[in-house]
Amino acid sequence: MRYSLLARFAAPLLAAVLIVPVAPARAADPYDIQAILPLTGQAAFIGKGDVNALNAIQALINRQGGIAGRPINFVVQDDQSSPAVAVQLLTRVLTTNVPLVVGSTLGGICNAMAPLVKDGPVELCFSPAFKATPGGFAFSAGVGTPDLMRAGMRFLIGRGYHRVALITSTDATGQDADQNVNSVLALPENKSVTVVDAEHFGINDITVSAQMARIKAANPDVVIAWTTGNPFGTVLHGAADAGLAVPIFTTNGNMSFDQLKQYAPIMPKELLFPGLPSLTPDQLPNGPLKRAVDTFRDAFAGNPQQPGAGENQVWDLTLIMMNGLKRLGLNATATQLRDYALNLKGYTGIYGPFDFNANPGRGVGIDGVIIQRWDPVKSAFVAVSAPGGAPMR
Repeated sequence: MRYSLLARFAAPLLAAVLIVPVAPARAADPYDIQAILPLTGQAAFIGKGDVNALNAIQALINRQGGIAGRPINFVVQDDQSSPAVAVQLLTRVLTTNVPLVVGSTLGGICNAMAPLVKDGPVELCFSPAFKATPGGFAFSAGVGTPDLMRAGMRFLIGRGYHRVALITSTDATGQDADQNVNSVLALPENKSVTVVDAEHFGINDITVSAQMARIKAANPDVVIAWTTGNPFGTVLHGAADAGLAVPIFTTNGNMSFDQLKQYAPIMPKELLFPGLPSLTPDQLPNGPLKRAVDTFRDAFAGNPQQPGAGENQVWDLTLIMMNGLKRLGLNATATQLRDYALNLKGYTGIYGPFDFNANPGRGVGIDGVIIQRWDPVKSAFVAVSAPGGAPMR
């Protein structure tokens, strides 16, 4: 009796099972990574490069299968080049308990954000002006301002330039430069250098004609102009209007192809930068650094925007953290992700070998600097020093 009941209902039940439609397999949900960057405002041109790099990294990681089988997705929010806005955005992000936040890209903005992440999550600041606390959760991208200045002074002295004029903006970027110029010039190796004039200006000033008149009267061999974005254009206009015919040395934050092409009518006699190995790949010897640079440049093949300073400063730190998530899994904590970076061994990026013990908070130092000049005819950078800043002979 029991067998016959089972037989009576088994066939219809089997048929019902067989005709249930099978839902197509759904692709894994993307793993979102929050980014806070300047898409508008003073630093928008740098933010554009940062986003360009994040898009290239996202495509690269996803071509490799993503992380733990999930594609990554950078979710970018606009801090409007404002520390206050960046803090508001970060405060909201922190409520989601994420292990990693990407951005921002100006030293002043990163300084405002850093106290919020003293206990995590990991934050990647893409400004070399930001001084990360050793062992902390905030990291700084690229070579720090002290090493940029040291390499620059090494080059300028090697060129025979000993009379230096300085013009800096009054924001965090300029204040960082003022502090580091003084400390670098106090080193015995730079005792032959004299600052013949030091000028300042506000980032919203529309002219620096008075400052440039005083600089010209001081008869410098070279001008160090430390500011980024639109204020740098103001400096170049002032120098051109004053007829200042000496080289200008500026931060690598201004190594943007689009930006420099716009300044063609007001280019100085020579424009120099504490530059980036990836911008002169043909001048690099074969080895791990060149291979890292080739991978970087291949990631932008076909991209209408050539990778400049923004792309460079995003690349290494972000890839290190993506490798950390691959190793640790997507449930990794901020502490695990930070410790992965701090204990990293054998990684060579586009700045060179990384060592967070030797270079706390950023991983790279003075050997990651190659002095480069802008060639306005070819719209290209040319290396004029060895790594570390010694002039090429």
